[in-house]
Amino acid sequence: MDSTVSTNAGEVMKSWPHWGERFPRPLTKRRSPAAGRCLCTAVVSLLTVFAAWCAPIAASAQSSPTADRAGDLQIGGGIVFGKSTYNFTASNLVGGSIYSSFDFGGHRFGGHWGVEGNFRNSKPTSDSTVYERTYEIGPRYYITAGRLEPYAKFMVGRGVYNYHDSAANVAYNLIAGGVGGDYRLTRSLNVRAEYELQDWFGFPLAPLRPGLVTVGVAYHFHE
Repeated sequence: MDSTVSTNAGEVMKSWPHWGERFPRPLTKRRSPAAGRCLCTAVVSLLTVFAAWCAPIAASAQSSPTADRAGDLQIGGGIVFGKSTYNFTASNLVGGSIYSSFDFGGHRFGGHWGVEGNFRNSKPTSDSTVYERTYEIGPRYYITAGRLEPYAKFMVGRGVYNYHDSAANVAYNLIAGGVGGDYRLTRSLNVRAEYELQDWFGFPLAPLRPGLVTVGVAYHFHE
């Protein structure tokens, strides 16, 4: 478990038997709602700064030949569906996502590499007091096939798990791998379908490895 939670809190969590039962309060102080809002605001701000830094590069690249372009920037959002398991009980997830990617063009990094940032928030359909919130960044490898851009990515980040009835709000490190594709619908719009498998480190009782499907639409920056 993350260092933000004491050993005593971990022992309390081990006694929680299954979904739907009211869990005891942990012995540590809970994260305040304001802290969660601040963290979300910080991530959105980082994505905004990332977009502002990349936009001039991407815009200037559109007037260059494909082989010499600097790269492509997109920012989008989507709907998330998935499955997760807590305390050996499976649950269906639904939520939303904000993502941004910048693919390096020309001969930089072989012309097939990029970087992506991702924010997700999803909840089990069986318990609205629980949520899984993740903040990720990492490299991606893509290829271009006409309007379609298939890709694979590896992400690292932080996951926040809000336990039943807000009994605890705990952060964990995580890694994730994903595959998907962006389709150039118009010059300005890309549509996306993606599958991602996450692995949360130090989660109590049993491993937490959500499998998530994201369907989204992104704005593609151009001159």
